[in-house]
Amino acid sequence: MKKIVVCTLGAGLVAVTGCVGPMGPVGGVGGTLFTDVSGPITATSNPAGTKMGQASSMGILGFATGDSSIKTAAANGGISTISHVDYHVQNILSLWQKTTVTVYGN
Repeated sequence: MKKIVVCTLGAGLVAVTGCVGPMGPVGGVGGTLFTDVSGPITATSNPAGTKMGQASSMGILGFATGDSSIKTAAANGGISTISHVDYHVQNILSLWQKTTVTVYGN
């Protein structure tokens, strides 16, 4: 009986964990207990700009919401010409996650 309870609790914990965003286009590192990583998404041949815009999505207990798209980040910063894009991912115990996309440009 004890094994059934432990297995059920373990399966329930896995079921309530959520995912928010990739760890970048080339993978990236992610810890199960804690993650706080940043990296590049893309760069263009446009010159570095003076504006910055961010967009975020968040997941809590298996429920995810938000818009961390490049389009939204650019709109939030009033950017029409993008020079480069970075990401930042945070995760605590796979129960809370946040992905932020930062767009730079003019």
